[in-house]
Amino acid sequence: MTDAATGWVGALSVRPVKSLSGVPVDRVALDALGPRGDRRWMLVDGDGETVTAREVPTMLGITARVLPGAIELATRDGARLVVAEPVDGRRTPVGLSRLGWALACPGEVDDWISAQLGRPVRLVWLDDPTRRSVSPRHGGLPGDALSLADAGPVHLTTTSSLDALNRWLADEQGHPPLPMERFRPTLVVDGPLEPFEEDGWTRVRVGDVTLRFAERCDRCVMTTIDLDTLRTTKEPTRTLARHRRDDGKVWFGIRLVPEAPGELVVGAPVVPLR
Repeated sequence: MTDAATGWVGALSVRPVKSLSGVPVDRVALDALGPRGDRRWMLVDGDGETVTAREVPTMLGITARVLPGAIELATRDGARLVVAEPVDGRRTPVGLSRLGWALACPGEVDDWISAQLGRPVRLVWLDDPTRRSVSPRHGGLPGDALSLADAGPVHLTTTSSLDALNRWLADEQGHPPLPMERFRPTLVVDGPLEPFEEDGWTRVRVGDVTLRFAERCDRCVMTTIDLDTLRTTKEPTRTLARHRRDDGKVWFGIRLVPEAPGELVVGAPVVPLR
């Protein structure tokens, strides 16, 4: 590792609703929970269990973006809905780990989303993300807070690693290149890095912000959803399993925890720290 810049921020994304599509941004405020507004909302079923694109791939056909005190949902056919943060919503029990409850949105919001997905769901909002912690099993330390993300506040990938994967796909499967969005990263690092070099980072400075390595990111069926057809395929899991499998899992990207608030900006230098 070196204390010299080895890359730069190539892309940033914010996904306000868990498992819906998000939007690219040029800059985003970062606090202990990750990017401001990221994964503060999620869909649940009638029992309060989380509904994700793993089971409902068409969720990725709805895009969510952050507005002041609200989000806007948009479908591919142009339907839109603005949803205000339900600060006075009723407490709804949810099954997501280390949470207990979230605030419910009005019934008409649930009806709109349910109609888009063709199944009954409810939209809930996390009023205070400090109520949920990063699990020690995923590299969490006392005081680390987490929104509705699966395991870590910030997910980092590199273009060099994606390039390596796409070479394997082309050489072994004759498969066209996959977009980085298959992996839903917060932060993409560009630059002359070795493929999967990020696996060995313990801390990294991005602009003026320092983040601590929490763990490598194990990949699930969500990466296999074709973002055009919204149908599940076999890649990249099949190819990653040949090259990036250990402990019974396949790996791509890393999860990070911010050490202090700041701002992430496209183009900012990325410096692995000793």
